[in-house]
Formats: sequence, structure tokens, C-alpha cells
Amino acid sequence: MSPQTTAEYEIVRFFDAPREEVYRAWTEPERFAAWFGPRTFATPADRVVLDVRPGGAWRAVLVGEEGFEATLEGVYREVEAPSRLVFTTGDPDNPGDGPASVVTLHLLENGGRTEMRFHQAGVNTDEEHAEQAREGWQEFFDRLAELVESA
Repeated sequence: MSPQTTAEYEIVRFFDAPREEVYRAWTEPERFAAWFGPRTFATPADRVVLDVRPGGAWRAVLVGEEGFEATLEGVYREVEAPSRLVFTTGDPDNPGDGPASVVTLHLLENGGRTEMRFHQAGVNTDEEHAEQAREGWQEFFDRLAELVESA
């Protein structure tokens, strides 16, 4: 039996870039490394793994000051290029005591622009953690906009 969802939210963003460009930023390690993470961290491309297929793993190591590292990882559940990705963070089917989630990403063509619908449903996630995650993703997506809109 899967754990119950404890928090969820959706973020909708528009990018002045083609859908394929936004999809590539989510699925190519060099591009992913350029935007994934807060501005105060580096995400070295050689520390990013994106095995973009159902059952494939993803992992990104964020490196901060004084060698601090944080690893985020999960598994792709669905891949429909260039319009949809579903992936986990952690293991939402067996999270133990830690937070985990399922992310569903929809990329829609919208008059030469891309509408991105990002939905995250967490388990073992209280509202405070969910709000911090949502705010973090907003910063990530500001960086994503800078990348894809300058391409």
C-alpha cells in the first residue's frame, strides 16, 4: 500500500522559448546543471545523471560553500518527449521517515511560448516543508527561464 499524499501544489510558468528547448533543459545534463538548484549552489554537470526513460534514475549533486553537498535523486515513471515527465524525488512508495514526492511536468505549446505546469505531491511532507520546496522551485524556474530564453 502506498503512503498517503500529505502536501501538494502546482506551479505554472510561461517561457519565451519553444517547448523542445524547455524539455531539453530538463533532460540534458549540461543544460539541467545550468539551472537546477539555488543560486548559492553549483550543480556540476559531471555530477548530474539523467537516465530519461521509464524506470531510469536521475540524480543531481548540489555543491555549496566549504564543500557542503546535497544530493537530490529519484526515478522517472513516465517520459513523453517533449510534453510530459513524471518522476519521483526520493522513494514515495517507501519513504521511511523522510519526505518524498512525485512530480508531474507538462509542457504545452502556447503561441511560440511554452506553458509549464509543474505539480508536486509529497508524502511525509508537512506544509512548512512543502512551502519551502515550492519557493525553492520558483527560484530554480527563474534560472530555467534565464537559460531557455537566452538560447
